[in-house]
Amino acid sequence: MIDRTTSNRQGVDANRVSAASAAKGVRATVAAILASSLLAAIKIVAGVIGNSYALVADGIESILDIVNSFVVWGGLRIAASPPSRRYPYGYGKAEPLAGLVGAVMVVAAASGIAIQSVREIVTPHHAPATFTLIVLVLVVIAKEAMFRFLHGVGQSIGSSAVQTDAWHHRSDALTSAAAFVGISVALIAGEGYESADDWAALLACTIIVFNGTRLFRRALSEVMDVAPPVETERRIRKVASEVDRVVSIDKCRVRKSGLVLFVEIHVVVDGDISVRAGHSIAHRVKDVLLATDLSIQDVDVHVEPDGDR
Repeated sequence: MIDRTTSNRQGVDANRVSAASAAKGVRATVAAILASSLLAAIKIVAGVIGNSYALVADGIESILDIVNSFVVWGGLRIAASPPSRRYPYGYGKAEPLAGLVGAVMVVAAASGIAIQSVREIVTPHHAPATFTLIVLVLVVIAKEAMFRFLHGVGQSIGSSAVQTDAWHHRSDALTSAAAFVGISVALIAGEGYESADDWAALLACTIIVFNGTRLFRRALSEVMDVAPPVETERRIRKVASEVDRVVSIDKCRVRKSGLVLFVEIHVVVDGDISVRAGHSIAHRVKDVLLATDLSIQDVDVHVEPDGDR
């Protein structure tokens, strides 16, 4: 007798794993929002008082980091929602969509900073204050720590949106480091080099645009149902092929939806067995795949007779 409750129970377990992963991502994102809010206020105030547009621009980018973190937070909350009658495959696409929005915001922020940097370069102004260097050192350390924390969380739960959010903070650290170099040049070289920090901000924008474009392409690939890494498909094929009475594996297609995977697999069995026996094998294949740690949400198993493909 086939235990028809097993697959349903394991499907529920996959939902719980997805919800737990999303909750972990949400907690990390909220922490990033609080930290970015404090850093943005410090940078903008220090930039205005210390006469450094690079530092002000850095603070503005931190504000955009906060907005992006809210987008990621919303995307993760939606992606963790259980499937419904209207959305039987769940809301997983909300997660890469949030990543798309975040990537666009990265590029937009860099473009805005670049435009303003050019304006500052052609407009004579005073050299930045020395104390802005101390602020920038602290900012770089804090932002790099935030990047490592969020990137680690994003990798552990398989979230492109959280990893995109992490790169916002790495980009922020890069602009801060560039601003540090530029301000140092302006202070050491003296008259005629006042715009060095603006040139540094402009250079950092190039790096930010590069990362933003890369993140956009990655999130777009997930929205377009890109295939997962080859290692993932190989493992799924191996696990399924080890099920008793499975002769071989024909087709295997896997797509990522947010934090979970959907699998469509064709298994080859003895062509002389009964329909009931083939159905039982298909259920066992589904059960063992759902029981793995690959965060598989659902498996569609198609049975094919051996020697008749």
